[in-house]
Amino acid sequence: MNERLNVAVIGAGYWGPNLARNLRAGSDWNLAAICDLDIDRARRVADGIGGAPVTADLAAVLADPLIDAVAIATPARTHHPIVMAALDAGKHVMVEKPLADTHERGGEMVRRATENGLVLMADHTYCYTPAVLKMRELVAEGALGDVLFVDSVRINLGLIQPDVDVFWDLAPHDLSIMDFVLPGGLAATSVSAHGSDPLGTGKSCIGYLAMPLEGGAMAHVHVNWLSPTKIRRMVIGGTRRTLVWDDLNPQQRLSVYDRGVDIGTVSKATSPDTRAANVSYRLGDTWAPALEEREALGGVVSEFAASIREQRASRTSGAAGLRVLSVLDAAAASLGVYGAPQPVAGRRAAEEVAA
Repeated sequence: MNERLNVAVIGAGYWGPNLARNLRAGSDWNLAAICDLDIDRARRVADGIGGAPVTADLAAVLADPLIDAVAIATPARTHHPIVMAALDAGKHVMVEKPLADTHERGGEMVRRATENGLVLMADHTYCYTPAVLKMRELVAEGALGDVLFVDSVRINLGLIQPDVDVFWDLAPHDLSIMDFVLPGGLAATSVSAHGSDPLGTGKSCIGYLAMPLEGGAMAHVHVNWLSPTKIRRMVIGGTRRTLVWDDLNPQQRLSVYDRGVDIGTVSKATSPDTRAANVSYRLGDTWAPALEEREALGGVVSEFAASIREQRASRTSGAAGLRVLSVLDAAAASLGVYGAPQPVAGRRAAEEVAA
């Protein structure tokens, strides 16, 4: 149980070097190979982390009986064929976000992993940050009360991706956090999506998602590649307290506000005017939980190893990735009908596929 697992990184582009570095440094793993069609790029990544075998032959990696798992960091459109081949070769798989480029392909991947008794993990890195882990803890223990709304902003002057729009590039981060933090996961009932392409790139560069959640809460996501300012912020409002996560403020990433509206004592039988007059506003203290600083990806690779050894689903399983894909697919459908709300396959569909 204490022996290192052998793992190969597939893809040495933007995210692959980060995976390779953390797997190389982790006590659970032996980095057996870095695989990329550009062998020189793979060598540069290997040299940058103190050395590792490199190859351009994916088939050889998957055929190697000594390799237990693969970590895939390739474009989203390639995830399905690579993941399916890896699962059929008996390898456990971790794949960067989004899990796949469609909900249908993601569902096939989740089903195959279940059939083969293998771990399929989504690399939802933000879910392993100390701040988001603390958010999950606060929500679970009832510190916020019942969740009323989630409002998330992820904007920057960023790289316009060649193969996906801003929804598929940026929104998976926020959606995966919501799925991780909210009780029972991301349970959106429908999605209304509005996107804009002011530069004429052929894809949305600015986007807004509005999602009613089961239980009456509301979630909203704003993503943007064209903003000169960078913002990474999520607000989760509850009946007791409101939590604000500001990822770009290392001195105070989390703030908890004991402020809100108290209407629980107001009778529904009273007239609207009377009820409005009796609404009270609570203005309490604000506090910031203490958080350690550590690289989230180290937690990701540790969880991948633990889920393999313990033969269990990871905390960000393929089913979690599928719930995110459900929202992205519904958003794409909504864009096609000028923002009209579209139903989401939702949590139950993801669980059925994973069963």
